[in-house]
Amino acid sequence: MKYLLKLIVTIFLSFFLFTSLMSEEKNSFIDIDFLLQNSNIGKRVLKNINDLNQKNINQLEKKNKKLIDLEIEINNKKNVISEKDFKNEVSNFQEKVKTFTEEKNKIVKDFKNYRNSELEKVFKAFNPIISDYMKQNSIKILFDSKNIFMGSPNSNITQEVLKLINNKIE
Repeated sequence: MKYLLKLIVTIFLSFFLFTSLMSEEKNSFIDIDFLLQNSNIGKRVLKNINDLNQKNINQLEKKNKKLIDLEIEINNKKNVISEKDFKNEVSNFQEKVKTFTEEKNKIVKDFKNYRNSELEKVFKAFNPIISDYMKQNSIKILFDSKNIFMGSPNSNITQEVLKLINNKIE
């Protein structure tokens, strides 16, 4: 009986001590998207990504317009040229469409790879700064604000980290 009583008391004491220790840990949250869009390095990288995307879109639109014009031209010749010549032109057109589709897929894939690698470089540059900030301020856990339903404004460290990033990364 004494053993059972000691066990119950030990469990209760350890539970209360553990919960009081857990409550003293400092947790904060940060808006990574805000940092990316408002830091100097993030703005530069996003501008480069958007410029490349716009360049790719313009290039693909020009080629698509040429294909549409070629299709119209072939359709206009349909009744004028022989059936054999028409089939040859249609076949050539289909090859051009296939080539265009492959080129478009390659451009999209290359763009996604470029975007991911550039964003990864930015996040790698952010990590040591955020990690140092966490150490200096005894923050044990840092959450992304997208995953926070509600929190104290005092726990949001986004603006402080943004200032550090802009000062340390040129």
